[in-house]
Amino acid sequence: MNKSNIYQSLFLSLFVAILLAGCNQQGWQLSSFQKYDRNPIITPRGSGWESKDVFNPTAWSDGDTLYMLYRAEDSAGIGDWNGTSRLGLATSTDGINFNRLEEPVLEPSEPWELPGGVEDPRVVKIDDTFYLTYTAYDGETARLALATSPDLKTWEKQGLIFPDSGWTKSGAILPHKVNGKWWMYYGDTNIWAAHSEDLLHWKAIEEPVLEPREGYFDSRLVEPGPQPLMTNQGILLLYNGADQNLVYESGQALFDANDPKKLIKRSETSFLKPDTQLEQEGQVPNVVFIEGLARLNNTWFLYYGMGDSGIGVAFSTGW
Repeated sequence: MNKSNIYQSLFLSLFVAILLAGCNQQGWQLSSFQKYDRNPIITPRGSGWESKDVFNPTAWSDGDTLYMLYRAEDSAGIGDWNGTSRLGLATSTDGINFNRLEEPVLEPSEPWELPGGVEDPRVVKIDDTFYLTYTAYDGETARLALATSPDLKTWEKQGLIFPDSGWTKSGAILPHKVNGKWWMYYGDTNIWAAHSEDLLHWKAIEEPVLEPREGYFDSRLVEPGPQPLMTNQGILLLYNGADQNLVYESGQALFDANDPKKLIKRSETSFLKPDTQLEQEGQVPNVVFIEGLARLNNTWFLYYGMGDSGIGVAFSTGW
């Protein structure tokens, strides 16, 4: 090979390396989510526990079947929305068409769950156990609670995660240990972190790890979305944000893989926003609220509440 060809080869290699480095810098987010054009995929039905609204689902996949736990309301509750919440279970082999169980799999039974109910689930599987965080609402105060299951159908309630705290919500557990500990992101104004030795008892970090930003889509509040993902660039957390007008949109944040408290990057713009009639005019207007993320057939399925009234899905093929 002559010198000219060698220089051309070196230049081409350098150019490709720079291009790939740039792609890696830009490619930390789970990208290009597209909403299903026939949303909502699940709506209220019957005259009982899921007759008024269904929304805010979590999801898990075994590679062949996708399992969804979703929040459903009847019309027997109190307050402005007049609904008691329960959790239902549905399954799908294509991520779009679901078969729903006739009865709920988790119902309010404890004083801190009545009369409001059990709300907003997030689930991870670790070894042979499913860990479910959910909001227990007594009609006045929302508190983060935990339940465990071997099969997603039968649940053992483990009680309140922070029993000595007041209002707490939205626990998203990272299903991988970091430096010998389990980690969780939680909160619905700021986002905090907590760690655990056994996944049952949690110690909160005092300072928030993600806060609202003035002038952005998340200027009023931030709240975790689905379970975080461990990627080759760090811990990726998809999250919910709302602006001063309480318009809910979705963002992404990257934390250090060796220090889950350390924020590395954060999306400048939202990747999902309310732009359909149900999202803009539902029980709670101008809301898309993400809580469920699962992979099936080489596609990421992101499930979300549409105006607290129905369930939608958006697709991504990855980075």
